[in-house]
Amino acid sequence: MDAETLPSIVAEHADEASFLWLQRASAVHAPNYSPQQFADLDERLAAHVDGLRVAGEDGWQHALALTDNEGPEDFFVAAVLAIEAVDGRFDDLVERAKDLPEVVPGLISAIGWTEPDRLGGRVKTLLEDASPLRQKLGVAACALHRRDPGALLGQLLVDAPDSVRIRALRAAGELGRADLLPQAQALLGEVKPELRFWAAWAAVLLGDRAQALDALAAFALKSGPRQPRAFQLALQAVDVVPGHALLLDSGALPEVQRLRILGSGFIGDARYVPWLIEQMAQPATARIAAEAFVTITGVDFNLEQMENMPPDGFEDGPTDDPDDENVELPEDIALPWPDIDKVRAWWGKNGARFAPGVRLFMGQPVSVEGCTNVLREGFQRQRVAAALHLCLQEPRAPLFATSAPAWRQRRWLESVA
Repeated sequence: MDAETLPSIVAEHADEASFLWLQRASAVHAPNYSPQQFADLDERLAAHVDGLRVAGEDGWQHALALTDNEGPEDFFVAAVLAIEAVDGRFDDLVERAKDLPEVVPGLISAIGWTEPDRLGGRVKTLLEDASPLRQKLGVAACALHRRDPGALLGQLLVDAPDSVRIRALRAAGELGRADLLPQAQALLGEVKPELRFWAAWAAVLLGDRAQALDALAAFALKSGPRQPRAFQLALQAVDVVPGHALLLDSGALPEVQRLRILGSGFIGDARYVPWLIEQMAQPATARIAAEAFVTITGVDFNLEQMENMPPDGFEDGPTDDPDDENVELPEDIALPWPDIDKVRAWWGKNGARFAPGVRLFMGQPVSVEGCTNVLREGFQRQRVAAALHLCLQEPRAPLFATSAPAWRQRRWLESVA
């Protein structure tokens, strides 16, 4: 290999790792990634990171150079290498991140990606640091690896800066720290919305189906960045009848039809199926209505050959027009188009076995066994819902980390078996 080829290969490793992290960040909540596809993506990302690792100092310099772009994907790549170094490289990245909050998700992801035996004593050092960002990274590390930091988590809820308290609240829910439920409930009256939201989110996961669920429902009925997470958890946690009432209360919200379609899947009542089939006749809602239909019934669209081609003349996503500034991919682009006639025929044949008024998930009443099977075999968006269902059934159980590296998820599932 000549002297010019090696640097180009190392640069390609850095660029590809950065790109694949972005793809992975999208895949975590995507409707079309199976466990095997998610594992394949993680293996590709790991291979490029390993290529940089093998390249030694050259690999580090290429990764470091990418951080000039100031994107979370670039800081992820550099941080993975820096965490494994025995010098101050990771500390330098954290210092830079203090003025670049947009890159912090990349640092957090790197800590979650790195195996515990490569972290050494770094997490303990982060937790004991006076810097809010370092403490936040330490709490996130414990949560992502599902390692309980003990009494310190409760202490942080009392006297830490708000950014750390927010991450500690989230960690309490993720770790199943039911002993911290009173502290989460005490924060439900907080003036600051972010603190109040995560207090409600954690408290619901830890077993509060009263005040905390009401607080979470309030966020579900208010447009904003917290709404999707609040909407899903509130509807999965509430009983079927009050869940229907919550859907009715959403009438004044923007894109209410879309929210109600998504919500019907979260509630899981078969009474919504005929209405969902009607929504499949409208191109704007056809695919998410089909997804909600699958979430309730568990039917495999591919196996039952119920997929269809897009409607004639329907434009989806960026166009070929160079003057079109819309380059965003539509949210539903990864979902299949339903063949509504075949869907109606399938429901006519099978609908009688789905009792209305019961919460169904992937064709069965919610159960530990059913949700665990979805974690093993379902698509990512279904797996997120399965993890929430499991946690809601057992408030002291940790929330299964569907965003963890695929090989770690596999180990956790094997330990459950």
